[in-house]
Amino acid sequence: MSTPGRSVREALLDAAADQLVRRGYRGVRMRDVAAAAGVSRQTVYNEFGDKWGLAQAVVMRDNDRYLDGIDRVLTEHRDDLYAAVVAAVRFTLELSADDPIKKMVLTGAGGEELLPLLTTQAEPVLFTASARIVEHALAQWPDLDPAAFAEIADAAVRLTMSHLMLPDGPPERVAHLVARVVSRYLALPGTPAR
Repeated sequence: MSTPGRSVREALLDAAADQLVRRGYRGVRMRDVAAAAGVSRQTVYNEFGDKWGLAQAVVMRDNDRYLDGIDRVLTEHRDDLYAAVVAAVRFTLELSADDPIKKMVLTGAGGEELLPLLTTQAEPVLFTASARIVEHALAQWPDLDPAAFAEIADAAVRLTMSHLMLPDGPPERVAHLVARVVSRYLALPGTPAR
């Protein structure tokens, strides 16, 4: 239910996330989400348009929370871009393995309807992630070439998402692979060979 410190939108997103994890996309009912948040069904439709809009909003909120974590990881490694990329990729892969929303989207639990949010219709997630990472990194490492970093950040996000979809080895190994790609593209000195 909506409480004084929490908006109706947040209450609806919490209720929808719970329903998605427990029932899958097909099992989510707008009336159940509304009831759990203590509002009318019309309020849910007014806020999100339809069930797909609600699901997209849940995934985007989950992504925003994930990006808050990426910001923390990058800040913790402000002295070493290579180490920052390793830590960010490892954080992404490990968090996604434990995150119930991402797990549900990636595994198709309750139906494969949400998988496009991380594949064919992933633009909002990809653009938000890339833009936020670029903004943070350029503020932290102002000597980076903005255009080159934007290109490689987009490629690194896509490569990391690919490993989310189809894991290929332990997170640590994948993290170093992505960090080497980024470092070599940017021609950073001291990039590890392997």
